[in-house]
Amino acid sequence: MNKITNHLPTAELQRLDAAHHMHPFTANAELAQKGARVITSAKGVWLKDSEGHKILDAMAGLWCVNIGYGRKELAEAAARQMEELSYYNTFFQTTHVPAIALAAKLAELAPGDLNHVFFAGSGSEANDTNIRLVRRYWQVKGQPEKRTIIGRWNGYHGSTLGGGSLGGMKSIHAHGGKIEGIVHIDEPNWWAQGGDMSPEEFGLARARQLEEKILELGVENVAAFIGEPIQGAGGVIVPPSTYWPEIQRIVDKYGILLIADEVITGFGRTGNWFGSETFNIRPHIMTIAKGLSSGYQPIGGSIVCDEVAATVGGAGDFNHGYTYSGHPVAAAVALENLRIMQEEKIVDHVRDVANPYLAVKWQSLTEHPLVGEAKLVGLMGSIALTPNKATRAKFATDEGKVGYRCRERCFANDLIMRHVGDRMIISPPLVIEPSEIDVLIERAWKSLDETYAALKADGWLKAAA
Repeated sequence: MNKITNHLPTAELQRLDAAHHMHPFTANAELAQKGARVITSAKGVWLKDSEGHKILDAMAGLWCVNIGYGRKELAEAAARQMEELSYYNTFFQTTHVPAIALAAKLAELAPGDLNHVFFAGSGSEANDTNIRLVRRYWQVKGQPEKRTIIGRWNGYHGSTLGGGSLGGMKSIHAHGGKIEGIVHIDEPNWWAQGGDMSPEEFGLARARQLEEKILELGVENVAAFIGEPIQGAGGVIVPPSTYWPEIQRIVDKYGILLIADEVITGFGRTGNWFGSETFNIRPHIMTIAKGLSSGYQPIGGSIVCDEVAATVGGAGDFNHGYTYSGHPVAAAVALENLRIMQEEKIVDHVRDVANPYLAVKWQSLTEHPLVGEAKLVGLMGSIALTPNKATRAKFATDEGKVGYRCRERCFANDLIMRHVGDRMIISPPLVIEPSEIDVLIERAWKSLDETYAALKADGWLKAAA
């Protein structure tokens, strides 16, 4: 049996990586000079690298390893399924037990009348599905001109051409453009953009941009609005309390479809099974991935309400799908992941143990001279770095340079904490224990102290004019 092991020195692994491996969202030439950190094993909330360092992963991989690393039950579920039915598609009037069982389980867990699942291999693919799904829905309803989908600047819905177009990341649009019929409104980021408004006033103002955009485009042309309950890759932007109720009022008033992108917020991340429950959102479609399998297998999907599923399903073929839609091994692993989450009451652990403990510790970071705001919902948090807390000032340096320096100090201190611009963000495995939260906060403080000292020494603690 071929077993891939760390049988080479780190420098040689880095050389091979630089020679042949193109990394996503990376300046590969720069990384080749620096050398990638080689992760070799993981257990619980801890990673180990090729040099033997034990790293606390406060990002759960890419927001996805909800039940923690190294659960043998998931490996065993994959092996059993590979031996029984390693692969079959569901295109040609066939199905298989893992896809049936997983769709039924998701219908049971999802709120409201979200009772139907179209499987994909990732959240990006699922959001591509959503584009065709909502346009086909209105086509069948006799309103084919309802094609435009409204998203948000700085929202993230994947990096495929479709998902990247739905998202409002201009850096992604710059690398290949975006598809037609997708427009954006501003995000509900009070800290950076709220000015003199209260968070509540700002939340209403940003939500009402949706109504303004619908009226500008004509309701007869608007198919749907898509948004993450909490913006993840945009910096863990928690919307003001007034935001989602107003969005819900507007989509209800104009009868457009609401897509909640739950790729990050789903499966316990916010202290409920879905972020839509946390914020009382009533979507027609939810995008899922990541925590569905805790990242152990690539799988995603769209959970669709009765009305949309019946309309599209009753109008002949839906000409859309992927080779690996509902892959039996991925579906079996996802089912085992959900079984563990339910039996071990992991969502309860987030709500009743981990979040209350982390919330106090996370808020204490605002006592640091570099931290102006700390936000946390469930186990999804961010801190805003600033040279002036009172004015919520940006740094005089280019946005993101301070955040990058802080991230580098975190990495050096064996803590995975990511930066988005000059916000530091976390999303640890949902199984994290209070003692591990203590380590997270201790290493975060150390990294902030080192960043602050370096900024002071370099004259970077200046506010933008």
